[in-house]
Amino acid sequence: MTVVPDDHLMTLICDTCGDTVKATACVLPDAEVVWTLVSEQGWSGSPFATGPHRCPHCSLLPLPGGGHASCGDHGPGGILGIDHLDDVTVVAAAGDVDLDTGDTLRTALRHAADMGGHVVVDLSRVHLIDSTGLGHLVRAHRDARDRGAILCLAAPSRFIRTVLHTMRLDGAFPIFDSREEALAQLSKGPVLAQPTAAAATATRS
Repeated sequence: MTVVPDDHLMTLICDTCGDTVKATACVLPDAEVVWTLVSEQGWSGSPFATGPHRCPHCSLLPLPGGGHASCGDHGPGGILGIDHLDDVTVVAAAGDVDLDTGDTLRTALRHAADMGGHVVVDLSRVHLIDSTGLGHLVRAHRDARDRGAILCLAAPSRFIRTVLHTMRLDGAFPIFDSREEALAQLSKGPVLAQPTAAAATATRS
C-alpha cells in the first residue's frame, strides 16, 4: 500500500484492514519517506511510502499465514549473538528488524547497556529495518550517550545506509564498514559522530 501525500498532509492506509489516518508529516528531504508519520501514529511497517503499513490494532494481530514478517527470502529478524570484548559489547542482528522481531533487538540492547561500556551493533546480516527498529537504535544511542558511552553501527547495508541518510540519522551514529573497524577505533579512544542538526534533534526526542 502506498501512503498518499496531499499538500502537507499524508494518509496512511493499513494493508490489513484498510483503515486510514491523515496527519501532518514532518518534512523530510525525500517525500517517499514516511518514518516520522508511521512512528508518531503508532503504526508499524516500512519507513518508505510504498509500504507495507499496519495500523496499531492490526499491528498486534498475527500476520496472515502466521510467522514473522520478512522481506523476500531474508527471513525473520533475530539476534545472532552478543559478545563481550573488554569494555565493548557487540550485538549481532540478522534478518528483518521490524515490529514482530524488534523486541529481540531491544532486549539485546538493554543487556548491552547493563554491561556498561560501548556498544557495537553489527548489522552486516540485517536486510531491512523499519520504524520500530530505528526507534530502538535511536533510544539505545541516547541511553549510551547519557551514560558516557558510544553506540556504533557496523556494516549496515546500502538500504539501511539510505534509510539513515534520508532520515538524517546517519550523523547521529558513528558508522563503520565492519565490526573489526569499529572495535579498532573504539580501542583508540572516543569516537564521535558529527550529527546534523536534524539528527541531533532526533536523538533528543
